[in-house]
Amino acid sequence: MNTLNRLKQLYIDFYGRSDETKRHFDELVRMINLAKANRNPFLKTTDQKQKKWYLSNQVVGMTLYVDLFSKDLRSLEKKIPYFKELGINFIHLMPILRSRNGERDGGYAVVDYRDIDERFGTMDDFAFLVDIMRRNGIDLCIDYVINHVAKEHVWAQKALKGDPDMQNMFIMYEDDRIPNAYNETVPEVLPEKYPGNFTYYKEIKRYVFTSFSEYQWDLNFANPAVFNGMIDNLLFLANLGISMIRLDAIPFMWKEIGTTCRNLNPIHDLLHMLNVIANDVAPSLALLGEAIVEPVEIVKYFGNEQKPECEVMYNANLMVNVYNAFATRDVRLLTIDTNLHQIPSQSTWMNYLRCHDDIGWGFNEDAIRSFGLDPYQHKQFLITFYNNDFPGTFASGEYYQYNPINQDARTNGTLASLLGLEKAIRNNERFKEKIAIDRINLANALILSYRGFPLIYSGDEIATINDHSYLEHDDKKSDGRWVHRPFFDWKRAKKRDTPETFEYAVFQQLKRLIALRKKLPFLSGHATQFALDLGNPHVLCLIRRYRNQTFFALFNFSEQAQTIRMDYLRQQWTNAHYLDVTQGRKFGLYDQEIELSPYEYLWCKPENRMISHT
Repeated sequence: MNTLNRLKQLYIDFYGRSDETKRHFDELVRMINLAKANRNPFLKTTDQKQKKWYLSNQVVGMTLYVDLFSKDLRSLEKKIPYFKELGINFIHLMPILRSRNGERDGGYAVVDYRDIDERFGTMDDFAFLVDIMRRNGIDLCIDYVINHVAKEHVWAQKALKGDPDMQNMFIMYEDDRIPNAYNETVPEVLPEKYPGNFTYYKEIKRYVFTSFSEYQWDLNFANPAVFNGMIDNLLFLANLGISMIRLDAIPFMWKEIGTTCRNLNPIHDLLHMLNVIANDVAPSLALLGEAIVEPVEIVKYFGNEQKPECEVMYNANLMVNVYNAFATRDVRLLTIDTNLHQIPSQSTWMNYLRCHDDIGWGFNEDAIRSFGLDPYQHKQFLITFYNNDFPGTFASGEYYQYNPINQDARTNGTLASLLGLEKAIRNNERFKEKIAIDRINLANALILSYRGFPLIYSGDEIATINDHSYLEHDDKKSDGRWVHRPFFDWKRAKKRDTPETFEYAVFQQLKRLIALRKKLPFLSGHATQFALDLGNPHVLCLIRRYRNQTFFALFNFSEQAQTIRMDYLRQQWTNAHYLDVTQGRKFGLYDQEIELSPYEYLWCKPENRMISHT
């Protein structure tokens, strides 16, 4: 069955067999064929040469706000030497498409998917940037807000003028009976700022589904015209030469009364159709799914071998588990979750320690119970620990969306502040400054060696601490996330070449690890991974296997030296000798133990002859 016949069957199964469905499908085929015709020869060549490029151990990413990092798109070209110096070859640009004036949810309230926000430049500027980045071996990713549009979007504006076809692009009702039914089971996203899930617009006497804010209208994907329209926009962006598109808020894409309107099954059918179309038009394009939900739900957005959805997913669970391990000095949750979920062979994780958003403390509650802990109390521990309210904590995070009724909260803060550097500097604790740097370097070593590819939040590579100056700005002070969204400090960045500075200690070690990663095929997405229980709750052991050889990495999450018995590892070895590439330490098959210093990590590759198992 060719691609279009397969797509037709999927489309009919989803939207039903009717003359209207046939009309919409014919229009979709026209869009697909036009996009294929408009894809330039260079991109078609790339499509054949760079399929599944995101599985390579060469890929190392950075995410940044254009205006905070370099002012505008044209200026970003001048930062290419900085990216290449560190080893960055993939950049995720935070929202750059034209968004509304005033409140814009950081750019996630899109007015026009085919135009660049004037704060950053023009579409010509962006096309130039895509080209110059590609020539320098750097791939670009941009955000595609797929669940909702700004109320200033042309569809919403026509709906506000009474156009019935455009009103059907959204989820709206004439009275509050159905909205009230939804509100009984649908959680509020931002209850303090935007209570409820609907907004009443007196111009049209309608209640409109607005999950995130009154100015962001949820799209009605039960209408095939919505699916077609969003596909048309996505293919336009793909043909600009972007290597990855981030699909924002995918768990919200389908609504059903009596449910939470999160993670519903029809979303997976929609994403599979989207994947089929994207792979047909632009095979080298990868889809990144954003689903900050329970771990068991996140993995579903990969799809499976027969029904792929997103090639890449954010590994939000890993971020939480890393901070849990630092706070508890216990890696058991990391070990369990590493082995818990299998993902399709052509998919991978995007691993990160910090991002533009807050940290929501969701974790594997069954695992926490198996440790004899209460999940609610453990969450309270993490909240207070990282928000600087727990006795003896090293962290300097800040509360976000605190709920006084159930004491729930999220956490804001940069990597360096959360791992102890800010507090040590403030208290003039020189030894603790060194310990904080050791934590940061260990965390970076972990995401660089974990299955998937790493994404560094700009500024973390030079140990940026929290910036409280956002409180002085009226347009920022109401959103605590700006504490970890400062303007990039290029003056401090110069210190990356000055020994005995924090910037040097983090940047140079990260640069070295990135270079090492790119030499190790064991760290590609094609290599398998599992975590080995070493009988020591303080030390994480990752086993990576590639072409019948084993690589192992050890991470001591404790301030105390730890000893590992070799008999745990020996049965996994495929070679008689191993070399730690980060320091040069050597280990032999008949060694009795390995000792790890506080916060020490090892990346051990096999050397010399293979072990005979006959």
